Amino acid sequence: MRCPYCHFRDSKVTDSRSTDDGIRRRRQCIACGERFTTLETTQLSAVQIVKKDGRREDFNREKLLQGLRRACEKRKISVQQLEAVVADIEGRISADGRQEVSSEDIGELAMDALRALDHIAYIRFASVYRSFADLSSLKEALLALEEEREDASRERSLQLPLPTEVQEPEVVAPRLLQEIESRHVAGALR
Repeated sequence: MRCPYCHFRDSKVTDSRSTDDGIRRRRQCIACGERFTTLETTQLSAVQIVKKDGRREDFNREKLLQGLRRACEKRKISVQQLEAVVADIEGRISADGRQEVSSEDIGELAMDALRALDHIAYIRFASVYRSFADLSSLKEALLALEEEREDASRERSLQLPLPTEVQEPEVVAPRLLQEIESRHVAGALR
């Protein structure tokens, strides 16, 4: 392990701790005495990413994380959330067992995760990833996103509200039955 300060090749480990990410090692350079931290993770068999133009390159976790960070600039998304997204994508790729994965597959996984986290970050990432040619294609993506939001709010509105007051069961039950029937009829008419 090279020292990040003087680039000397040898260091000694002063502390090791197991974390969710892997093993964190605190090191001290033998030449200059500076301390630094390294993270040791398990590297699974190298998965090749097939780019749109046919080029192949090794999967680079940091490159994916950098793209997600760029899309999430000035948004309320923590580094831990982005790390979790990257770890999930990396896990899915590894679990799939394929030696080659298209960059489109990875982009779709990233967009799905961003769609759930933050709609603005999703649109930013999608605008670069899908390279919208004109305003109408961007508009279509926004409309699809709005449609998903409306579907989710519709599902939430079909849930029964909790009674706010403690009432006798025989008083609450008929009112709830009546509300269920009215929502069911309203849903069938749509």
